[in-house]
Amino acid sequence: MIDAHHHLWSLAAHDYSWLDGSFYAPVRRDFGLADLAPELAAAGVERTVLVEAGSGEPAETAGFLTLAAASAGVVAGVVGTVDLRSPALADVLDRYAAHPSAHLLAGVRDQVQAVTDPGFFTDAGVHAALAAVAARGLAYDLVVRPDQLPGCGTLARAVPQLAFVLDHLGKPDIAAGAAGLAGWRTALAPLAACDNTTAKLSGLVTEADIAHWTPADLRPFVETAVELFGPHRLMFGSDWPVCLVAATYGQVVGAVRATLPPLSPDETAAIFGGTARRVYRLGERHVAGDSPG
Repeated sequence: MIDAHHHLWSLAAHDYSWLDGSFYAPVRRDFGLADLAPELAAAGVERTVLVEAGSGEPAETAGFLTLAAASAGVVAGVVGTVDLRSPALADVLDRYAAHPSAHLLAGVRDQVQAVTDPGFFTDAGVHAALAAVAARGLAYDLVVRPDQLPGCGTLARAVPQLAFVLDHLGKPDIAAGAAGLAGWRTALAPLAACDNTTAKLSGLVTEADIAHWTPADLRPFVETAVELFGPHRLMFGSDWPVCLVAATYGQVVGAVRATLPPLSPDETAAIFGGTARRVYRLGERHVAGDSPG
């Protein structure tokens, strides 16, 4: 079993200003692998993917690669940070490739959810940056808002050689119920139609009513994801410790299991490990390609 999306952070080491709001007060403290280990053991999770936590600092990614190498195989891959619009992108990718544990870099992502420029998704420079990521043998995680999903489809079609991974199903407004479901489904379908995309069943409890959510609130969104992507293009992620504002690690695992439609053992295994293993090439050495010109 693989948890394809969790975070760790040290408030003294990097800037996590997004934690300053009252919503995240319950998790405004340090979280390390020692805090996560008992949760993994209780849930039967053997390996994880550690995702950058919004600092935007390449040093964080370097630290995560070092941590992963010392984790006795628990952290099987790292999704690091990049700025797709930065002229230093090639240098950052080169630094990652030169890290002693570069083989554990499974993917990268940019904080696109903060982008307000609609031209971002059609920008030739962004497309070239994504092509450079693909040349490195890496996946690219999409952390976006629901209104950005059509633009994500544009990216997936523009760079078909790149494996795109949609984090948190694109953050649908689960708290809005049927109204949130309808608009999100319409925006999601064209992206899901791109064969080079997968998605994470992660981050859903924090898009619901955090004080009163039930698995029934999540079910229509999970079932829609299974319908549009198919189980072999979905992966489970806890989004721990962010999830703690709404649910424990065990509750998140239980909620995903409870909301899935009837699936075969093979399909269930894909969601809880197989898809992450394949898309992030966990256990394989990533071969660095040419730097972007």
